[in-house]
Amino acid sequence: MKSLRRSQSLSGALLALLMGGWLTLAAVSAPAQEAPSSTGPAATERITAELVSMTASATPGSTLILAVRQDIEPGWHTYWRNPGDSGGATTLDWRLPEGWEAGEIVWPLPERQPLSGLMNYGYSDVVYLPVPITVPADAEPGRTLDLSVTALFLVCSAEMCVPDELTLGLRLPVGAADQTPLETRHASAIQAVLESSPRPAGLSARIVRGDDGGLTLAVTGDAVRGPEGPGPVYFFPFEGGIIDHAAPQPGTWGPEGLSLTLAPGGKVRAGGLAGPVGGVITTGRGAFEIIAEPGPLPGGISGSGTLAATNGDSARPFEVATLIQAALLALVGGLILNLMPCVFPILAMKAAALARAAHAPHEARRDGLMFLAGVLVTFLLLAGLMLGLRAAGEAVGWGFQLQSPVVVVGLSLLTLAVGLNLSGVYHVGQSLQTVGEARLSRLPGGTGAFFTGVLAVAVAAPCTAPFMAAALGAALIMPWGAALIVFLMLGLGLALPFVVVAFSPALLARLPRPGPWMDRMKGLLAFPMYATALWLAWVAARQAGSEVLALGLIAGLMLAFALWLWGTRQAGAGRWALVLAALSLVGSLAALVLVSRMEPTAPTVAPASVEAGPEAGIWSEEAVAAARADGRPVLVNFTADWCVTCKINERVALSSGQVRAALDAANALYLVGDWTVRDPAITRELERHGRSGVPLYLLYAPGTEAPRVLPQLLTPGLVAEAIREAGS
Repeated sequence: MKSLRRSQSLSGALLALLMGGWLTLAAVSAPAQEAPSSTGPAATERITAELVSMTASATPGSTLILAVRQDIEPGWHTYWRNPGDSGGATTLDWRLPEGWEAGEIVWPLPERQPLSGLMNYGYSDVVYLPVPITVPADAEPGRTLDLSVTALFLVCSAEMCVPDELTLGLRLPVGAADQTPLETRHASAIQAVLESSPRPAGLSARIVRGDDGGLTLAVTGDAVRGPEGPGPVYFFPFEGGIIDHAAPQPGTWGPEGLSLTLAPGGKVRAGGLAGPVGGVITTGRGAFEIIAEPGPLPGGISGSGTLAATNGDSARPFEVATLIQAALLALVGGLILNLMPCVFPILAMKAAALARAAHAPHEARRDGLMFLAGVLVTFLLLAGLMLGLRAAGEAVGWGFQLQSPVVVVGLSLLTLAVGLNLSGVYHVGQSLQTVGEARLSRLPGGTGAFFTGVLAVAVAAPCTAPFMAAALGAALIMPWGAALIVFLMLGLGLALPFVVVAFSPALLARLPRPGPWMDRMKGLLAFPMYATALWLAWVAARQAGSEVLALGLIAGLMLAFALWLWGTRQAGAGRWALVLAALSLVGSLAALVLVSRMEPTAPTVAPASVEAGPEAGIWSEEAVAAARADGRPVLVNFTADWCVTCKINERVALSSGQVRAALDAANALYLVGDWTVRDPAITRELERHGRSGVPLYLLYAPGTEAPRVLPQLLTPGLVAEAIREAGS
C-alpha cells in the first residue's frame, strides 16, 4: 500500500497553467490507421489531465476504450468511487456524437490514504480511468469526430481540497469495419488497468451483524480457497458509511475461504444492514468484486490461519516541536478565553469570592488551587470523552457535547440552579444558623471553588478563542498523551489569572473589603445566569423542536419549585417542604429523561440568526465547487447556535449593511454550515482546515486555490474589505 505523502507548501507555487480553449490542429486527412489528433492535456497547479484512446481509430459497431489520464502532483491525490471518510469521486460529463454512448468508469484499485485518524480511498501519481464507449454500427468510416468530456476532480493534500474542473478533448477518426485499429502509446497502460481492475470471480459472500454490533464478512470460492491462504486481505466497500474505513480488518481463513471482522460505519449503527453490501475484496491473488448478502455464515472459513490487519498507520509522525507549539497556543488561547463573553458570569463569581478571601491569604490560595483542579479535571474528562468517541469512529470536535439536546437542557437547568442560588432562594452548604451570615452564594470552601472550575469549563465550551482553534486542531491528530497535554495547557490558561491573583498578596490587598456590596453583587450576577439558561433552552429548541423546549421549561419550573422548597426548609419549614422538594425534583428529572429520548434534527434552512443578514445558502462541497466554477467569490460561515462567538460575529459583522453591500458588489455567494446538530461533513471540513470547532470563516476568491481563513473575531470593515479583495 502506498502511504499518503507529505503535502507540499503552496506558498511558493506557480499560478495555475491556463490551457484555454481548444488547440486548433490540422484536420486528419490520412487513412483510418493514422494516430488520432488530440487537443492535448489541460492542467492546474495540482493535476494534469488528458483524454486518450486505447486505439488510433474507432470501429463501427464496436466498443472503443477511452481513458482520462491523470498526472497528479506530488503531495496531492484524487478519489475512488467511494472516497472513504472524506473527499469526492471524480465525475465525467461526456459530449459525444449522436448515437455514441459512454459506459461507467472502470475504476482501478485505489490506494488507502490515512490522514488524521481518517481513511480515504484514492489515487496519486499517474492513473488512468478507462471508460467503454459504444460506437454505433452506422458510424461513417473516414470521418474525424470531436469527442470531449468535462472532468471534475476533487484534488486534495493533507491540508486542503480544491475542486478542479477540466474540459478534455480528442479528435478521433472512424476506421473501416473490416480493419483492425492500431494501438496508441497509451494502449499498454490502459490494458494494464483493465486487466488489474477488480472483476467478478464467482465468489459467494455473506455479511452478518453480530450481537455486539460488529460486522463479519465471509467470502468463499475458488479465488480465495487453497492450502496456502489468501495472503493480505482488505475490503473496499462501494458505499460510504457501511464500515469504519479507518478501523483494522482482522480475520481468519480456512479451507473454503476467509472471514473479516469489520467495524460498522454510521449508516449501520443508525439502522442496521438495509440490504446487500457491494465492494472489492483484495487478496494476494488479485482484487475481486463481491456482493455480500445478509445471512448466516458458511462453514470452512476459519481454523487454518489468521489474517493480518492491513488498515495502515493512520497517525502522522509525532514531533515534540509540534507538541510544544500546540501547548503554547493552547495556553495563550486559554488566557484569551477569559475575555470571551460566555465566561464572564463565572469569572465575576470568582472575583467576588476572591474579594471575600482577600484578607485570609490561606483561604485564597486554597480556593485558587481548587479552582485550577476543577478546570483541569473537567478539561481532561471532556478531552478523554471526545478522543474516545473519535477513536470509535464518531466525527466530533470541540463543543461536541452541546450538540446533544439533553446535555444542553441539563446545562440550562444547572445555570438556572446557580442563578437561584445567587438570588438567595436557597443556600448550599449553609446550616440553618449561618444562613443569615452568608455574604456570598457559593459552595463552602475548596469544594465550592472546585465546582466553580467545573462550571467555568462547561459554560466556556460555546466559545472558541483566538489561538485555541489551531491548538485543538493539532491535538486531534496527536497521540492520546500529547493531546491531553494540549487540553491541560488550555485549562491552565483559563484558570491562570485567578490562580495568580490568589497567590499574590499585593493584588489581593487591592481588592475591596467584604461588605453589603457583595450581597448586591451576588443578586446582580444571578441575571447573567438566568439569561444563559434561557439561551440554552432556545438552543435545545433549535436542535430538536418545540417539544424539547416545552419539556425543558417544565423541568426548569419543577427544579425551581424544588429549590425554593429546599430554601424554605433551610429557613425552618417542616419536613413537608423536603418531601415536596424531592417529588418536584423527580418530576424535573423525568422531563429530562424524556428529552434524552428525542433525536436532534438536521437543519434544512440557514440558521435563523443569520437570516436577518445577507441571503444565505446551506454549505456543501458541491455548492462551493459550483460557485467557484462560475467565477464567484464564496464566503462560508461555519457556525452553531450554541457558539456565543459565532452569534456575536453574525450580529455585529456578518449582518451589517457594509458586508451586504460588499457581497452584492462582488456577486459573492454566502453559505452557512450549521453545526448546531452533529454533522460529520462539517466536522471533516473543520479538520481539513486544522480546526476542531466553530467559528470558522472561509473566503474563496476566483483564481486562487486555497481559501482565506478570516479571524475568529470579525468587524464589518474587515469582512467587507476581504470580500472586495476577493472580488477584484
